[in-house]
Amino acid sequence: MIASTLTCRIDQQENCNEKMEAFMRRTYYLNGGYDNGEGMSKLRAQMEQVEGEFGANRIFYLSVPQEALLDVASSLADNAQSQKGWNRIITEKPFGSDLQSSQQLTRSLLLKFKENQLYRIDHLLGRNTIENLAVLRFSNLVFMPLWNRNYIRSVQVILSEDLGLKTPDGYLNNSGIIGDVVHSHIFQTIALLAMEPPVTLDGEDFEMKRSIRKLETSDVILGYCTPASGSKGAAKFGKTMPTYFATALYIDNARWDGCTRLSFGCASSLLISIQKVVNFTSEIHYTAHPSLLQLSMIVNFEYTRVEIRIQFRHVPGNLYLGHIGHNSDLTNNELILHDVPDEAILVRVNNKIPGLGIHLDASELNLFYKDKYTVEVPDSYEQLLHDVIDGDNHLFMRSDEVAAAWNILAPVLNAIDNNNLVPEQYEQGGRGPDKAVYLWAKHGVRWTDD
Repeated sequence: MIASTLTCRIDQQENCNEKMEAFMRRTYYLNGGYDNGEGMSKLRAQMEQVEGEFGANRIFYLSVPQEALLDVASSLADNAQSQKGWNRIITEKPFGSDLQSSQQLTRSLLLKFKENQLYRIDHLLGRNTIENLAVLRFSNLVFMPLWNRNYIRSVQVILSEDLGLKTPDGYLNNSGIIGDVVHSHIFQTIALLAMEPPVTLDGEDFEMKRSIRKLETSDVILGYCTPASGSKGAAKFGKTMPTYFATALYIDNARWDGCTRLSFGCASSLLISIQKVVNFTSEIHYTAHPSLLQLSMIVNFEYTRVEIRIQFRHVPGNLYLGHIGHNSDLTNNELILHDVPDEAILVRVNNKIPGLGIHLDASELNLFYKDKYTVEVPDSYEQLLHDVIDGDNHLFMRSDEVAAAWNILAPVLNAIDNNNLVPEQYEQGGRGPDKAVYLWAKHGVRWTDD
């Protein structure tokens, strides 16, 4: 099975077959029960034979159904850990289905492993764009003093994947977009955008998450996708599985809280819009006071795309306001991070068009990575697995972060369970439920894609 799907992604022309054969000689397959001591004892014996007298560190990647996770982890801890090196365990989403289940899962795992041994993986957090966001924030003086509610108006994040909604353990069919997208990489992205500067690269962002109020159900819109009219073979989803999520968030801290009066009106901290395409599109819009979040899944079979757009506020008392008119592209500067298909960093600025008179245009100062760097960009899983080997957990959710994220979502999950919050139908390929428009209007927000 492994040999039939193995490729040389990077070194296509450099002894690819020899490298794959060498890799396969280091690959072993063992058939045994994962939930009993006998199967794990066989695994331990196999590893000790391969390691020889020197021993080795061990990483256990648990790509197993959620209902089997604790049995597998417990059996590994009791029967297969290395006694001569460190042991680390990687688990996949979802990290529970609500606060109670996640805390129960965490307590059980911490009975067998220490916190610094646990790595909850989300492949989207391994994108180079996510790392670049932190680098741009904390290593460039031109951006650091501007990173607050007084200068940043909105952020739009677009995440696109060529994946379907159904996973091997079917968890997305149960928790919908909330458990798959909102709880993990969306809140982690918000953490990177809104956190205070950390002391080290292992900086804590839990304090920021505790500053986010619990969601109010009156500010939440859910939707479920139905096949487009006349479409053939379109995906069908249950009416109870949210494929669209929109809400208003509030962050209560000094950096993002409150409303500052500027010459162009009331500054409401931060606005983030995130769009994720999997074969389905997820759109998220988020601000900080209030923070608006929109997340949806609609069918989209186009290319994979990852992008973050940070939009700054209007210039107070802009001398050139009369030359801007109704051209919204000229009213705000933007910092744009492209990841896929072409990795780039762009800064949108206003400039004068050459010629007589004063006519403004919006231009992009650009850095295209493929033009400046010839190195191969690692896959997100490659980056994250490299971090696990190095013991770097800053792109992985800690136990307290998992609990904090579920706590924010608790009112929504309770309302769904009690049928007090029902997903609204929207057509596949559309922009989501109609009610979302009223939510944006309620908070005085106009989206850049309107």
